[in-house]
Amino acid sequence: MDRFGNVLFESKEIENERLELTDKEAHYFLGPNLTMKNCTLVLKVSSRRLFFDGARFISCTFEVKQELNNHQQWLAASLKGCRFKGRLSGCDFGHWPEYMSLPGFQHGSIEDCDFTEARLNGCRIMGADPATLRFPKWPCFTILDPIGRSRELNSVQWPGKVGPIVIETLGKQPPGTVALTEDATAIAKRFDTTPEEIRAVIERFDCILY
Repeated sequence: MDRFGNVLFESKEIENERLELTDKEAHYFLGPNLTMKNCTLVLKVSSRRLFFDGARFISCTFEVKQELNNHQQWLAASLKGCRFKGRLSGCDFGHWPEYMSLPGFQHGSIEDCDFTEARLNGCRIMGADPATLRFPKWPCFTILDPIGRSRELNSVQWPGKVGPIVIETLGKQPPGTVALTEDATAIAKRFDTTPEEIRAVIERFDCILY
Protein backbone atom coordinates (compact mmCIF):
# COMPACT_ATOMS: atom_id res chain seq x y z
CA MET A 1 0.00 0.00 0.00
CA ASP A 2 1.35 3.42 -0.91
CA ARG A 3 1.15 6.48 1.31
CA PHE A 4 -2.20 7.45 -0.23
CA GLY A 5 -3.82 4.17 0.78
CA ASN A 6 -3.71 2.69 -2.71
CA VAL A 7 -2.97 -0.97 -3.42
CA LEU A 8 -1.74 -1.41 -6.98
CA PHE A 9 -1.59 -4.55 -9.11
CA GLU A 10 -0.24 -3.64 -12.55
CA SER A 11 2.11 -4.67 -15.35
CA LYS A 12 2.40 -8.31 -14.31
CA GLU A 13 0.96 -11.79 -14.66
CA ILE A 14 -0.39 -13.46 -11.53
CA GLU A 15 -1.30 -17.14 -11.58
CA ASN A 16 -2.81 -19.55 -9.04
CA GLU A 17 -2.95 -17.04 -6.20
CA ARG A 18 -5.60 -15.98 -3.69
CA LEU A 19 -5.95 -12.23 -3.18
CA GLU A 20 -8.04 -10.83 -0.36
CA LEU A 21 -9.16 -7.29 -1.14
CA THR A 22 -10.74 -6.55 2.22
CA ASP A 23 -9.05 -3.47 3.68
CA LYS A 24 -11.87 -0.93 4.00
CA GLU A 25 -9.36 1.94 4.12
CA ALA A 26 -7.63 0.97 0.86
CA HIS A 27 -8.35 1.72 -2.77
CA TYR A 28 -7.54 -1.27 -4.98
CA PHE A 29 -6.38 -0.69 -8.55
CA LEU A 30 -6.08 -3.75 -10.82
CA GLY A 31 -4.38 -2.82 -14.07
CA PRO A 32 -3.21 -1.60 -16.43
CA ASN A 33 -1.34 -4.46 -18.10
CA LEU A 34 -2.46 -6.97 -15.50
CA THR A 35 -3.35 -10.58 -16.34
CA MET A 36 -4.65 -12.95 -13.67
CA LYS A 37 -5.09 -16.65 -14.35
CA ASN A 38 -6.72 -19.27 -12.11
CA CYS A 39 -6.78 -16.86 -9.20
CA THR A 40 -9.34 -16.35 -6.43
CA LEU A 41 -10.19 -12.78 -5.55
CA VAL A 42 -12.04 -12.22 -2.28
CA LEU A 43 -13.84 -8.87 -2.47
CA LYS A 44 -15.06 -7.20 0.71
CA VAL A 45 -14.90 -3.49 -0.13
CA SER A 46 -17.37 -0.98 -1.54
CA SER A 47 -17.53 -0.35 -5.28
CA ARG A 48 -15.89 3.08 -4.89
CA ARG A 49 -12.73 1.39 -3.61
CA LEU A 50 -12.30 -1.15 -6.42
CA PHE A 51 -10.99 -0.27 -9.89
CA PHE A 52 -10.23 -2.41 -12.95
CA ASP A 53 -8.10 -0.63 -15.56
CA GLY A 54 -8.14 -3.01 -18.50
CA ALA A 55 -7.21 -6.01 -16.33
CA ARG A 56 -7.60 -9.48 -17.87
CA PHE A 57 -9.07 -12.25 -15.73
CA ILE A 58 -8.87 -15.80 -17.07
CA SER A 59 -10.51 -18.70 -15.19
CA CYS A 60 -10.63 -16.67 -11.98
CA THR A 61 -13.14 -16.87 -9.13
CA PHE A 62 -14.61 -13.73 -7.57
CA GLU A 63 -15.94 -14.27 -4.05
CA VAL A 64 -18.03 -11.20 -3.22
CA LYS A 65 -18.27 -11.13 0.58
CA GLN A 66 -19.93 -7.69 0.76
CA GLU A 67 -22.70 -6.83 -1.67
CA LEU A 68 -21.22 -4.89 -4.57
CA ASN A 69 -23.56 -2.11 -5.65
CA ASN A 70 -23.55 -0.17 -8.95
CA HIS A 71 -20.03 -1.28 -9.81
CA GLN A 72 -19.45 -0.19 -13.42
CA GLN A 73 -15.76 -1.05 -13.29
CA TRP A 74 -16.53 -4.58 -14.52
CA LEU A 75 -16.90 -2.89 -17.93
CA ALA A 76 -13.16 -2.11 -17.81
CA ALA A 77 -12.25 -5.78 -17.25
CA SER A 78 -11.77 -8.63 -19.70
CA LEU A 79 -13.48 -11.67 -18.14
CA LYS A 80 -13.04 -15.13 -19.65
CA GLY A 81 -14.06 -18.39 -17.98
CA CYS A 82 -14.58 -16.74 -14.59
CA ARG A 83 -16.92 -17.69 -11.74
CA PHE A 84 -18.82 -15.32 -9.48
CA LYS A 85 -20.12 -15.90 -5.97
CA GLY A 86 -22.05 -13.52 -3.74
CA ARG A 87 -24.41 -10.59 -4.22
CA LEU A 88 -24.11 -7.97 -6.96
CA SER A 89 -26.65 -5.23 -7.61
CA GLY A 90 -26.77 -2.71 -10.44
CA CYS A 91 -23.54 -4.01 -11.98
CA ASP A 92 -22.80 -4.11 -15.72
CA PHE A 93 -20.48 -6.54 -17.49
CA GLY A 94 -19.10 -6.72 -21.01
CA HIS A 95 -18.41 -4.02 -23.58
CA TRP A 96 -20.17 -0.66 -23.61
CA PRO A 97 -18.95 1.61 -26.46
CA GLU A 98 -20.14 4.77 -24.70
CA TYR A 99 -17.45 4.17 -22.08
CA MET A 100 -14.65 3.84 -24.65
CA SER A 101 -13.17 7.25 -23.89
CA LEU A 102 -12.41 6.24 -20.31
CA PRO A 103 -9.06 4.56 -19.50
CA GLY A 104 -9.26 0.77 -19.64
CA PHE A 105 -12.89 0.52 -20.76
CA GLN A 106 -11.96 -0.31 -24.36
CA HIS A 107 -10.82 -3.72 -23.04
CA GLY A 108 -14.18 -4.64 -21.51
CA SER A 109 -15.53 -8.07 -22.45
CA ILE A 110 -17.14 -11.16 -20.96
CA GLU A 111 -17.41 -14.75 -22.19
CA ASP A 112 -17.73 -18.28 -20.79
CA CYS A 113 -18.46 -16.97 -17.29
CA ASP A 114 -20.57 -18.61 -14.56
CA PHE A 115 -22.95 -16.67 -12.30
CA THR A 116 -24.86 -19.68 -10.96
CA GLU A 117 -23.46 -19.20 -7.44
CA ALA A 118 -24.14 -15.44 -7.47
CA ARG A 119 -27.23 -13.41 -6.63
CA LEU A 120 -27.73 -10.71 -9.26
CA ASN A 121 -30.19 -7.84 -8.96
CA GLY A 122 -30.56 -5.33 -11.80
CA CYS A 123 -27.35 -6.47 -13.50
CA ARG A 124 -26.81 -6.15 -17.25
CA ILE A 125 -24.67 -7.90 -19.85
CA MET A 126 -23.52 -5.48 -22.53
CA GLY A 127 -22.18 -6.20 -26.03
CA ALA A 128 -21.49 -9.91 -25.44
CA ASP A 129 -22.94 -13.30 -26.37
CA PRO A 130 -25.18 -14.39 -23.48
CA ALA A 131 -25.19 -17.95 -24.82
CA THR A 132 -21.64 -18.35 -23.45
CA LEU A 133 -22.74 -17.38 -19.94
CA ARG A 134 -24.40 -19.30 -17.12
CA PHE A 135 -26.90 -17.20 -15.21
CA PRO A 136 -28.20 -17.61 -11.63
CA LYS A 137 -31.31 -19.70 -11.09
CA TRP A 138 -34.57 -18.76 -9.42
CA PRO A 139 -35.35 -16.55 -7.52
CA CYS A 140 -33.14 -14.71 -10.03
CA PHE A 141 -34.36 -14.54 -13.62
CA THR A 142 -32.66 -13.27 -16.77
CA ILE A 143 -34.39 -11.48 -19.65
CA LEU A 144 -32.55 -12.10 -22.93
CA ASP A 145 -32.66 -9.34 -25.56
CA PRO A 146 -34.70 -7.07 -23.26
CA ILE A 147 -34.92 -4.25 -25.80
CA GLY A 148 -35.99 -6.45 -28.72
CA ARG A 149 -38.53 -8.37 -26.61
CA SER A 150 -39.85 -5.37 -24.68
CA ARG A 151 -43.07 -5.07 -26.69
CA GLU A 152 -43.86 -8.76 -26.25
CA LEU A 153 -43.13 -8.60 -22.51
CA ASN A 154 -45.37 -5.55 -22.21
CA SER A 155 -48.27 -7.37 -23.83
CA VAL A 156 -49.27 -9.19 -20.64
CA GLN A 157 -50.37 -8.13 -17.17
CA TRP A 158 -47.60 -8.17 -14.56
CA PRO A 159 -48.34 -8.27 -10.82
CA GLY A 160 -48.09 -5.26 -8.53
CA LYS A 161 -46.05 -2.41 -9.98
CA VAL A 162 -43.63 -4.69 -11.84
CA GLY A 163 -45.12 -3.82 -15.24
CA PRO A 164 -44.95 -0.02 -15.08
CA ILE A 165 -41.62 0.19 -13.26
CA VAL A 166 -39.58 -2.78 -14.52
CA ILE A 167 -41.07 -4.07 -17.78
CA GLU A 168 -42.24 -0.84 -19.43
CA THR A 169 -38.71 0.57 -19.15
CA LEU A 170 -37.02 -2.33 -20.97
CA GLY A 171 -37.16 -0.53 -24.31
CA LYS A 172 -35.18 2.33 -22.77
CA GLN A 173 -32.22 0.17 -21.82
CA PRO A 174 -28.92 1.30 -23.40
CA PRO A 175 -28.18 -0.08 -26.89
CA GLY A 176 -26.04 -3.17 -26.55
CA THR A 177 -27.94 -4.55 -23.55
CA VAL A 178 -28.17 -8.27 -24.38
CA ALA A 179 -29.37 -9.56 -21.00
CA LEU A 180 -30.82 -8.22 -17.76
CA THR A 181 -30.87 -10.27 -14.56
CA GLU A 182 -33.26 -9.43 -11.74
CA ASP A 183 -33.93 -10.87 -8.29
CA ALA A 184 -37.62 -11.76 -7.94
CA THR A 185 -37.42 -11.58 -4.14
CA ALA A 186 -36.07 -8.02 -4.23
CA ILE A 187 -38.56 -6.95 -6.91
CA ALA A 188 -41.51 -8.43 -5.02
CA LYS A 189 -40.53 -6.57 -1.86
CA ARG A 190 -40.24 -3.23 -3.68
CA PHE A 191 -43.19 -3.45 -6.03
CA ASP A 192 -46.05 -4.88 -4.01
CA THR A 193 -46.20 -8.49 -5.18
CA THR A 194 -44.77 -11.95 -4.46
CA PRO A 195 -42.08 -14.02 -6.18
CA GLU A 196 -44.69 -16.64 -6.97
CA GLU A 197 -46.86 -14.13 -8.84
CA ILE A 198 -43.83 -12.97 -10.83
CA ARG A 199 -42.87 -16.53 -11.70
CA ALA A 200 -46.38 -17.29 -12.98
CA VAL A 201 -45.84 -14.62 -15.65
CA ILE A 202 -42.21 -15.27 -16.60
CA GLU A 203 -42.96 -18.95 -17.18
CA ARG A 204 -44.88 -17.86 -20.29
CA PHE A 205 -41.80 -16.48 -22.06
CA ASP A 206 -38.97 -18.38 -23.73
CA CYS A 207 -36.78 -15.28 -23.59
CA ILE A 208 -36.59 -15.43 -19.79
CA LEU A 209 -34.24 -17.85 -18.04
CA TYR A 210 -34.88 -18.84 -14.42
